[in-house]
Parts: sequence; C-alpha cells; structure tokens
Amino acid sequence: MEISEILRDRFTLGLLLGLLVALATWKSGFSARRRLAKDLRKAEVELRELQGHLNIQLKINAQGNDVVQRELDELRKQNENLRVNVVTLQSKPGRTELRHAQVMEAAVRLMREQAPGFAPSWERVMRQAEAEFEAAEGGFRKLVRRVLPGSGGIASSGGGDRGVADTDV
Repeated sequence: MEISEILRDRFTLGLLLGLLVALATWKSGFSARRRLAKDLRKAEVELRELQGHLNIQLKINAQGNDVVQRELDELRKQNENLRVNVVTLQSKPGRTELRHAQVMEAAVRLMREQAPGFAPSWERVMRQAEAEFEAAEGGFRKLVRRVLPGSGGIASSGGGDRGVADTDV
C-alpha cells in the first residue's frame, strides 16, 4: 500500500480530519489559557495595589480617629473640670448672697417696669440707703458700728439724712 492509497482511505481521511480539529481546539485552548494566565497575573497585581491603597487608607483613618478620640477625651476632661469648678464656685461663701442679690436686682427691674408708682419711691429709698451706707463707712458711725455691732448700721439709723436724700429727688 502506498501513501496515496492510504490517504484515499476513509478511515485515514477521518483520522486526519479529527487530528486537524483536535489540533485547532488544542491551539485555541492553549491560547485561551495563556490569555487567562496573563489576565490572572494582571488581576493579582491590581489586587495587591488595591490592598496596599486600602491599607494606607485604613491607617490614615485610624490615625484620624485616634486624634479625634484624644481630642474628645481631652474635651471630656475639660468639661468635667469646668463642672467641678462651677460647683466649687457656687458653693463658696458669699455666693448664695450674691445670687440672692442678683435675683433681687432682677425683681426690682421688673417692678420698675410693671408698677407705675414704684420707680420714684424706690429711687428715693435707694439714694437714702446709699447715703447712709457711705456715712456708715466713714466717720463716727463706723466707730459706733465697730464698738456696738447692733447699732449704727443702715437699718438702725433714724433717718437723720432724710433731708439730704429728699433734696436729690
């Protein structure tokens, strides 16, 4: 049998045709695997870059959060210190009297606005009290108040300075 006879045989033709199809399929698969391997390497490199970027971003966020947390803790400490200071200042001697004086001043302001005849008489009494207080701070009344603490004060004065206060009105 010669080669030409072998090539004319149906089995040989089918075998050659099958081998040709198998070779084309193998070459296509080989090319696809090479292309997939190249894409896989490219994706792995891109994944490593993205993970690096993500790690950097997370570190930056963690540092920012740490700074914010430290500032928040510091502000909480300052708030607590200020709260303690306010409580301490409010409990110092004389603070209740000062608060009471402020409340009284607010009440007087309201009375001036609301009561029509209150303001002139109040101003007159205030001037009289101021004059008595100034007189009590200096001179004989001061001495009398030191010697006899219950007398010589503003409340116990008999209104001898009333004429002076009335002339100011």
